[in-house]
Amino acid sequence: MPQLRNLDSKAGPACILAGFLFQACLCVLTAALTSCGARETNVQRGDREQVLHRGIGPELTDLDPHLATWTCEYSVLSALLEGLVAEDPVDLHPVPGVAESWDVSHDGLVYVFHLRSDARWSDGGPVTAADFVASFRRVLTPSFGAPNATMLYPVLNAEAFHRGRLADFDAVGFAAPDARTLRITLNCPTPNFLSLLNQPVWLPVPVATLARYGAVDQPGNPWTQPGRFVGNGPFVLKAWRHNQVVIVEKSPTYWDAAAVRLNAIHFYPIDSLDAEERAFRAGQLHLTEAMPPAKIDAYRKSRSPLLRIDPYLGIYFYRFNVRQPFLDDPRVRRALAMAVDRRAIVEHVLRGGQVPANAFVPPGMGGYVPPAGIPTDFPGARRLLEEAGHPGGRGLPPFELLFNSSEGHQIIAETIQEMWRRELGVEVRLVNQELKSTQDARRTGSFQILRSVWIGDYADPASFLGIWASDSDNNFTGWSDAAYDRLLAEAAHAADGQARNEMLQRAESMLLDAAPIIPVYYYTHVFLIRPSVHGWHPTLLDHHPYKYVWLEQEN
Repeated sequence: MPQLRNLDSKAGPACILAGFLFQACLCVLTAALTSCGARETNVQRGDREQVLHRGIGPELTDLDPHLATWTCEYSVLSALLEGLVAEDPVDLHPVPGVAESWDVSHDGLVYVFHLRSDARWSDGGPVTAADFVASFRRVLTPSFGAPNATMLYPVLNAEAFHRGRLADFDAVGFAAPDARTLRITLNCPTPNFLSLLNQPVWLPVPVATLARYGAVDQPGNPWTQPGRFVGNGPFVLKAWRHNQVVIVEKSPTYWDAAAVRLNAIHFYPIDSLDAEERAFRAGQLHLTEAMPPAKIDAYRKSRSPLLRIDPYLGIYFYRFNVRQPFLDDPRVRRALAMAVDRRAIVEHVLRGGQVPANAFVPPGMGGYVPPAGIPTDFPGARRLLEEAGHPGGRGLPPFELLFNSSEGHQIIAETIQEMWRRELGVEVRLVNQELKSTQDARRTGSFQILRSVWIGDYADPASFLGIWASDSDNNFTGWSDAAYDRLLAEAAHAADGQARNEMLQRAESMLLDAAPIIPVYYYTHVFLIRPSVHGWHPTLLDHHPYKYVWLEQEN
């Protein structure tokens, strides 16, 4: 997804937060407390009232599912909206959602979904097949600019319509024969198609509601504001106080409301890892989004049951803007990539079970084996830089490394900055900005080197390699290669699994040779969670369907 995906966050006790965290976040985290002597914490009251308090990392940039790209946004949207299928809470296999059942043709090209008669929007209106078709048309409308529209490309003629080569949307493989029947026709068999449907870009939106507040296919339509937001998920949007809290409450119109045990969820955007950990210790959070690396060892040594380290299908990396002077030389880029000691970073800086990443695709997906990738090789990096005409870094200007504000990103950037200075003689200026500013820089190409993350939208190497296609809306590097694009296209139509993996491996080798990116490490999800939280299972995508989560008071 996007990079929907584990970012940094965090907050602290009422007494300690004052003077440390910005005032808005302080007000939220201490909303239940009028002084430092208050007796009941968020967690204690939440356990009694079935109200979950969780950190989500950075502030949300959007609650429009068709524009969302960050994991913090998915964390909230998955409570507010439901797609054709949902996810099993233990292993995330597709289970019925708005569609109570579906049929698949023998050739794997046609899916017919049978929608529930009791599926309702939060305003009481029925969720219909036409709502889904209109939502998909919105995503594919070229002028709308949905960043993850390519996820709909397995559908017949979806790419042609999105790229402006086809004007008639009726020729795209979506059809609603009646209100409760949705037929989707694919270009070719897509084994992971049902899993794709859980991504935000596949979620329905109430098009009639959007039309009341502006153009349906115009970014910035204010329909996502509290009081206007209409969803069809297990919760409804109650409040969104920017940089403070997002509050959702149990929906009375959800078709499976009887199975939902939580009454509300409070989502806290907190950019400080240390602050979030303190908020957890103060009883203000049931679970954190992440952990300060410096504090992981202490929790481990004490064998704290509060510490969780779960597997997580994601990669932390830097991307180059190859349109920038000097960075347009693959030898310079590869030299910088080879002069990163990934093992030192995961063992001495992060200390949370992360795995050094020499390639881009995480290992262990469907028999796919990534290529050897980019090694840590300081002498080899120096030779490459000399070959490029910059021995000892001579002739290279100071580069800027941009990252969104977080202690975790800061310490990793400082570590790599020192490696490049010491081993290559290359100077780098560190620039940290709020998340929205880094997103704007990424979108406009106003960066040289940018901290990035990609979390798998589904457990398949194509979910990672597809973002580097020339026409991908998630590329942002300026790098493209027609041969790479051809390999991805051939792999998408390959019937044989082994042949498909070989094509994808060749494509990844081309990507790593060109080095528009620097893989740093594969994620684990390191966080804190209260024993009162139940139904929060370890999953590769860090998805946790809230309808299966509940709280029990701690003894």
